[in-house]
Amino acid sequence: MPGAMPFLHRWVGNPMFSLMAGWWFKAPIHDVYCGLRAFTKELYNSLDQRCTGMEFATEMIVKSSLYGAKIAEVPITLHRDGRKSNGPHLRTFRDGWRTLRFFLMFSPFWLFLVPGAISVILGLVGYALALPGVIVWGATLDAHTLLFASLAIMCGYQSILFALFTKMFAISEGLLPKDKRLTRLCEVVTLEKALLVAIGALFVGLSLLLVSVYIWKSKGFGRLDYRETMRLVIPGSMLAALGFQTILASFFMSILGLSRK
Repeated sequence: MPGAMPFLHRWVGNPMFSLMAGWWFKAPIHDVYCGLRAFTKELYNSLDQRCTGMEFATEMIVKSSLYGAKIAEVPITLHRDGRKSNGPHLRTFRDGWRTLRFFLMFSPFWLFLVPGAISVILGLVGYALALPGVIVWGATLDAHTLLFASLAIMCGYQSILFALFTKMFAISEGLLPKDKRLTRLCEVVTLEKALLVAIGALFVGLSLLLVSVYIWKSKGFGRLDYRETMRLVIPGSMLAALGFQTILASFFMSILGLSRK
């Protein structure tokens, strides 16, 4: 009905989150915030809902879709709020952010994992072209390309870690069902193995940095040919950062896994 829903809710927030629920979680609904619902006690108990704010409504939809529950819609007409003593509890930006945060926690791996993997691959391609100084379409790929490639690798790696963190946290808190692929990954990539790889990357990175310092020393700590030394400094810095980041991430993932055992 006219005036039953604020402009931002009707034309921005509600359509956007409803579209995201259908796209990301295959939820067959057109209004994630509709509060008029009927559900069985058995289903409600199985969902084990955790959210305490407005995202409670979307949690019910997302979890029902993920667990394969039967969902049907019956059209209703929304009227203006007729309450006199108390106003609506919904806060547009606060509750919109909480819903978005909830969606990101439940988001499928391709939202962070795939873009992260693509970023890492592009960075590796950049390294493969820049280290030998390949000329592409008249442009010489050199130290600056290495810097851009390192940025792509580090951002992509962080995106992959974020996908793993959110998935493990959601499972450990009972927000998502257990994932066989993630369980298998945790069995193969143990804390000890991850630490060995991380320490290896850290060692190689620090070694490259030490070599660059040695070259600087051999020049009497004077001016250097940055085109040459940056070929050591940039990869060394990236490997050292990735190694240190992997050490912390490995311990954090191990801690997240403790609550699931």
